[in-house]
Amino acid sequence: MKKIRKLCKERKIDLRFTGDRPSLDDIRLARGGRLDAIIRDVAKSENGTLVTADYVQGLVAEVEGVKVEYIRQEIKTEGLTFEKYFTPDTMSVHLKEKVIPMAKRGKPGEFKLQKIAEEVLTRDEIQKMIYEIIEAARKSEDSFIEAERGGGVIVQLNNYRIAIAKPPFSDGFEITIVRPIVKLVLDDYKMSEKLIKRLKEKAEGVIVAGPPGSGKTTFATSLAEFYFNQGKIVKTLECPRDLQVGPEITQYGPLAGDFAKTANILLLVRPDYTIFDEVRQTDHFKIFADMRLSGVGMVGVIHASEAIDAVQRFIGKIELGMIPHVIDTVIFIKDGEIKKIYDLSLTVKVPTGMTEADLTRPVVEVRDFETEKLCYEIYTYGEENVVIPIKEKESETALRQLAKERVKQTIDKYDPEAEIGFISDNRVKVIVDNDVIARLIGKNGTNITEIEKKLGIHIDVEPKVPSMGNEVGFDISEIGNSLVFRFEPRMIGKKVDIYVDSDYLFSATVGKKDDVKVNKSSGIGKEILKGMIGKKIIKVLSV
Repeated sequence: MKKIRKLCKERKIDLRFTGDRPSLDDIRLARGGRLDAIIRDVAKSENGTLVTADYVQGLVAEVEGVKVEYIRQEIKTEGLTFEKYFTPDTMSVHLKEKVIPMAKRGKPGEFKLQKIAEEVLTRDEIQKMIYEIIEAARKSEDSFIEAERGGGVIVQLNNYRIAIAKPPFSDGFEITIVRPIVKLVLDDYKMSEKLIKRLKEKAEGVIVAGPPGSGKTTFATSLAEFYFNQGKIVKTLECPRDLQVGPEITQYGPLAGDFAKTANILLLVRPDYTIFDEVRQTDHFKIFADMRLSGVGMVGVIHASEAIDAVQRFIGKIELGMIPHVIDTVIFIKDGEIKKIYDLSLTVKVPTGMTEADLTRPVVEVRDFETEKLCYEIYTYGEENVVIPIKEKESETALRQLAKERVKQTIDKYDPEAEIGFISDNRVKVIVDNDVIARLIGKNGTNITEIEKKLGIHIDVEPKVPSMGNEVGFDISEIGNSLVFRFEPRMIGKKVDIYVDSDYLFSATVGKKDDVKVNKSSGIGKEILKGMIGKKIIKVLSV
């Protein structure tokens, strides 16, 4: 308007403003077309020509009999200002007012952030670029505004994913533009025949994990194309929609801002595989699990610094025992390459490192896919879900071998065929003939206690053939530093085996005072005390 006034003055043309001022009601109803109607009424009353760049306003004015001159807006959809910063090896451009433009350039795994201009950007320059981007997204058929909330705008402009931040959401105007620099197929990843067979025949709950910029989305794109070429119906769940897939693969966003609503429609569409890019929020994990358990093959893209972190992010979102039914394969991508592949399965067993049979529980096993080596176990311990790394069993150290040899030299005096094995660094299990157990343990356990002090190690004594004789009655009492088993007089001189629950503890001969004494400070004495405190069943069998 200022330019028009200047031109009118230079060319001696009268300029007049006319029409009523809009009322508050008019302003409130502007979105319904009230102000446009006022403008048309003024043009009609002045018998003038309405000059407009609003196509709809022009059409309505023509219907009402108003003279119209429609001037089409010149909006660029190609050759936008920001594109000058991109080179073939540029992955992303980072622009902010009062800052020198920066870009990440290189190749997957070797990107470097570098300055791409000499001068800082002004607010006017960056606002002009924002205007260009938004208008181009509205006019281009292959582009759209993905989200616009407050000071944040997400735009998909052809193959550019653009995030715009404005004050007060950010401390200044900022544009981040990312684009894929390569498009790969699965063959480019040099996968083993075993993995290709897995993807073709079995893998239906796949997680593609990796740190930001590692190439996860590129791999997910190639996986989507792979499944489509296998004759599968493939859809995607994305926000923003930046997978570079062919037109045969439909890309869905959140319906009315909710992926759950999109999932409901997808279940009616019945795809063979759905690519979920990216799984971040709690409800995303639940949607992923719900669709997988509904029979849809799922591929989820997750940010994770390590492969196991992708699995841990599901813990707490869904039941622990359901995880292997939802995820069967984890593919970890870093620097554009497949670095690690995990296979998940559910079993019931005693977790590695535990020895008691009553600790058996459901365990999620995470194995290296190629070597089948057990890498992690996930199970419930108390009220907590724990992820335990499994280390390879080390071969016996020289120190253990020396200790084992010393124990054997001592036990050989009682049974040269004794079997000796380490339970822990300071505890060994000795399996000897039943006949020598009483002599090895000694009266009241004094002999085995002396051996333990001498060797500096705890010794558990077990028979080679545990006897299952008749159970006999007894009384147990605590006298001084001993635990005393009291029997009937007929048991004097007879051999008895003592168990805690079903676990064999030791054998002894009933003494002349119809009793068997065990030193409380001995290993056996401590086991009996633990059993009594834990209200375990202590029983005695007569051989």
